[in-house]
Amino acid sequence: MLPGRHTPLPPTWLCRIDAHPWPCGEAKLALLAAYADDRPGLLTLLSTLREEAEDQLTQLDGGRTVDATDRFLTWACQAGR
Repeated sequence: MLPGRHTPLPPTWLCRIDAHPWPCGEAKLALLAAYADDRPGLLTLLSTLREEAEDQLTQLDGGRTVDATDRFLTWACQAGR
């Protein structure tokens, strides 16, 4: 289960609350707080969600491959440095 109210709305992967691309700023803050002592767990969760999002977004984009690595993982790897 994802923390907070800012959760994704598949297959568009926009935030249910503010309609920004998910994870939005509020979702990132909630995820960092929830996984403050478990960075590997956060990265595992985000990797799984990234794969799901890429599959769905690729289908929505007529089969053009979507790379959501920056959107889902880069920020989490850089947070707290």
